[in-house]
Amino acid sequence: MAIVTTPFSASLRAPLASSPPFLRIAKLAAATCAHRLRCYGGGSSSTAAVQPQPQQRQQEGRNQLRSPDLVALEYADLNLPHKLSEELGHVRIRQHVNPLSSSFSMPAQAPNWDEVLEDPTLPLMVDIGSGSGRFLMWLAKANPSGNYLGLEIRQKLVKRAECWVKELALKNIHFLFANATVSFKHIMSTYPGPLVLVSILCPDPHFKKKYHKRRVVQKPLVDSILDSLAPGGKVFIQSDVLEVAMDMRNLFNERHNLLQHVDSIDTTISCDVDGWLLENPMGIRTEREIHAEFEGAKIYRRLYQKKLV
Repeated sequence: MAIVTTPFSASLRAPLASSPPFLRIAKLAAATCAHRLRCYGGGSSSTAAVQPQPQQRQQEGRNQLRSPDLVALEYADLNLPHKLSEELGHVRIRQHVNPLSSSFSMPAQAPNWDEVLEDPTLPLMVDIGSGSGRFLMWLAKANPSGNYLGLEIRQKLVKRAECWVKELALKNIHFLFANATVSFKHIMSTYPGPLVLVSILCPDPHFKKKYHKRRVVQKPLVDSILDSLAPGGKVFIQSDVLEVAMDMRNLFNERHNLLQHVDSIDTTISCDVDGWLLENPMGIRTEREIHAEFEGAKIYRRLYQKKLV
């Protein structure tokens, strides 16, 4: 399948039939935003004038919302079950994992794509560090003409995500327990279709200097991504920690022979004075992104495109 190479902002506005598969969610995002406004109690000024007391109660309710409530609202369309199978039970997750541990040193086995995806020739998006998987499931549900793969180093999260995928009856998404640093290139070498988008969103910052080597974005992974990415394919990175965002940005900027930032392709894309994207281009926020913005943090984003030649 040919990779669509229209400018990024133009592809967001293009008809659904001609948009890159992973960006077709843009139109649905507008409807989702309207739904969230209704959930929050937004309405016309005339309605506000007629019913001031209910509006005041709604405003009080908004002020009392916590970030987990905002996450639930963001992903309400998935309607995920709160109870999981007895086999999986309650999922307690370690927040920090050492990817350099010997237990994560062996490459993960690539799946049988015909078994895990209905059509393994479709364009593929890979989310490295997919966490709970809800971000990727939302995209997969919104865009059935593309495939989605979540790579996650915490096995319990992968098991829960796969349980949710079955509940949602999605045929274009799969989650894999894998250390992306050692497994990405091998896994992608077996995929029958084109890799069109890789996302690395709010990865573990490993704040202590002695642990910086544990950060997921290192030169070997960057090389593996660019070797596997189709011409015209994109890499989307973001973090709420400036130091981590700068580390990722510097590593991808070093590959300027193969990559260019989207604002150099389409001047209508808005960046701040430091070159960070002002808006999330995906139409849905990650859970970490929601929590960080709730706490008043800035999200640092970059979107690169692989050159055609």
